[in-house]
Amino acid sequence: MKIIKREAYLNKLINVKDVPDIKVITGIRRSGKSKLLESLADYLNTEKNNNVIQVKLNLKEFETLLNGDKLYSYVSNRFDKNKNNYLLIDEIQMCDGFEKIINSFYEEEKYDIYLTGSNAFLLSSDLATLFRGRIYELKIFPFSFYEFMEYYPNLDIDIGFDAYFKKGGMSGSYLYRNDSDSLKYIEGIVKTTVVRDIIEKYKIGNEDLLRMIYEFLMDAIGSETSIRNIANSLTTNTYKTNDKTCGQYLEYLCRSFLFYSFQRYDIKGKKYLESNKKYYLSDISFRNAILGTRYADRGHLFENMVAIELLRRGYEVYIGKLYEKEIDFVAIKGGIKTYIQVSDDITNQSTFEREVNPLISIKDSFPKMIIARTKQDESQYEGIRIVDIARWLYNN
Repeated sequence: MKIIKREAYLNKLINVKDVPDIKVITGIRRSGKSKLLESLADYLNTEKNNNVIQVKLNLKEFETLLNGDKLYSYVSNRFDKNKNNYLLIDEIQMCDGFEKIINSFYEEEKYDIYLTGSNAFLLSSDLATLFRGRIYELKIFPFSFYEFMEYYPNLDIDIGFDAYFKKGGMSGSYLYRNDSDSLKYIEGIVKTTVVRDIIEKYKIGNEDLLRMIYEFLMDAIGSETSIRNIANSLTTNTYKTNDKTCGQYLEYLCRSFLFYSFQRYDIKGKKYLESNKKYYLSDISFRNAILGTRYADRGHLFENMVAIELLRRGYEVYIGKLYEKEIDFVAIKGGIKTYIQVSDDITNQSTFEREVNPLISIKDSFPKMIIARTKQDESQYEGIRIVDIARWLYNN
């Protein structure tokens, strides 16, 4: 299997090396958490004064360590007081009583601790409770377009973008020789995420409703959605649901990293709005695998790609509102806002005006840009950057 070193994520872990927090790598299933931990181990092992204690609890070699006391003894026996000790544990949830053991290691102040685990046990919302707030969470995403192009280095950028738009960023699917097998692999990730990370953890009895909700969201990518709208849309003469249940299931889908929610931001009033959020998939390949060839607005799918890429790059991301106009994204980093419109094709004058006019209406001096499928070098219009989506994804 071809391995792409995910330098950006690795560098983030290196930057917090020896910081006294428990580092936890989270993200959608099969997004590369275990491989990232292996890359970190390789890096740490290059320094002679490091003692790296690495445990992979899903391997036969370590099955005796599924008991907390035995894991504690194994690690303690490998501590070297004359070196820097790094503890890397993959699939930590497989150890019975892991919370107590990890907290004990932390209190001893002898190890720099790094963990991965099933989303069913290490959801973002649970981490502070499990480890008493002493955590650094690194969220990992499926392959970016840049990483995809590293995997397929001989592709032209435009051909590569079309392939990435079709295949998505779940790199395990690249091993399959035909599209149908690749989609089955991706479909399996969705179903495993739903069953193990949601149904089993939260003891959900209505699996059909959960399926209908994630299919509804996949079909409505790029559209503002309220919990009430979902409940009303799924309620029929023979099937009943309510806001509370839909809201809970929606939260579970986001906790498992299958979807990310984006809050609205009132640009003029400079305040956050709670109603009608947008939900984007962690990777658009999940939509292809579950809904097949059902019609999808390419512009909305491009929005999905841009939204997730902005999160990869460390932005806070909101949906912008200016009077009755919508700005696709307000991206904030270091106190600097960037206003972004996303479109499929802006060659039509009316489409171009529809995208550019809301940006022109914003009177502050923060950067503004349109990301579209232009297949051209960057240009400008009235101070607004116009950037091809493939080149923006690849070059930034």
